[in-house]
Amino acid sequence: MRISRTLAALGAFFVLAVALAGCGSGIPGDSVASVAGNPITTQAFNHWMYIAAKGNASQSPGAPVIVPTDPPGFSGCIKQVRAQIPSLAKTPNKVIKSDCAQLFQSLSGQVLDFLIKSYWYQAEAYRLHINLTKAQVQAAFDKDRKAQFPTQASFQTFLTSTGQTLQDIYFRVRVNELFKKLLARNSKKVTPAAISAYFNSHQSQFGTPPTRNLRIVRTNSQAQAQAAKSALDSGQSWQTVAKRYSVDTATKNSGGLLTGVTQGEEEKALNDAAFAAPLNKIEGPVHGTFGWYVLEVTKITKGTTPSLAKETPLIRQLLTSQYQSQAQTATDKKAKKLYGSQTLCRSAYQMADCAGYKPPKTTSTPTPTPTTSTGTASSTGTASTPTTTTSGGGSKKKK
Repeated sequence: MRISRTLAALGAFFVLAVALAGCGSGIPGDSVASVAGNPITTQAFNHWMYIAAKGNASQSPGAPVIVPTDPPGFSGCIKQVRAQIPSLAKTPNKVIKSDCAQLFQSLSGQVLDFLIKSYWYQAEAYRLHINLTKAQVQAAFDKDRKAQFPTQASFQTFLTSTGQTLQDIYFRVRVNELFKKLLARNSKKVTPAAISAYFNSHQSQFGTPPTRNLRIVRTNSQAQAQAAKSALDSGQSWQTVAKRYSVDTATKNSGGLLTGVTQGEEEKALNDAAFAAPLNKIEGPVHGTFGWYVLEVTKITKGTTPSLAKETPLIRQLLTSQYQSQAQTATDKKAKKLYGSQTLCRSAYQMADCAGYKPPKTTSTPTPTPTTSTGTASSTGTASTPTTTTSGGGSKKKK
């Protein structure tokens, strides 16, 4: 896509968000969506589209900031493209319009997901009587700012480069703190019993397994395998015998060498023989699924036994992450159940969080890659803005 390089994913950019709940229904004329009567105004939507576009453009120095906010005609977006990307100045309108529509689809879906979930989360916090004072928000803001920006000047540079206002940042800090409180309602504690249970059921993740270095000759018949063994017993080299008798294309030209073999890596017959064989003794023939084997173990490396005490910090970290993910899933599921049916979006702004949303039908025919592309769209980009100071925004209304 010709202008899609201005887009990097907002998955890390819009991480945590919350907002207020209200009452009523319908979508006011100056809004793109409404959650339980609380509008997401066009002004708020466009503001966050601009922030998203600025953040994405910063990932590719020199990339233009294209903000497609005028569906379905995209006349404003077409004008931006022609002005900011000289190479597309003579490109037909319908081609640029198609690119603008694709960029809008990607950006708007992610921005609306952020804004809508902002309402859902804050509505849930309101329902549960979870509150924050201005002093608590200020304390969290001060802590985050000092941790991430050594000077006031660097913070101001951050605001300018991302297109955010100080009010946006205060909102994002506030909603992050509320979100933490919501997660705490659904979080489990990492107990010693849970750590021990994880350790006992995942021991293969810890320590190191025993390994074997060995040489093999694989043949299609017992007679050939016996002939290979006899040749090795008479003093012929593995290099010579493997090249003459082996049908294993991966090892026949390297003297049958296999290194660092772990339990279960090879087929069962060869595995069992290799891990039962003594060091430096020619064994076989061994009948397996894929033929007959002659083998010699040339090195035995013992595995290391993991220690629960040693692995506890890592397991605690793994379980903490796992529990946090489960808590967020539970929080999202609850919020969608309570407020999803009250989330109304205009037709041009429909996305997965909107009531009655139906995903577009997919086709099995692959889409050809444009040969005139000047950039590649990314669906897995990571924004560089700090998560604790980049989540919020848009005007909020409570009825």
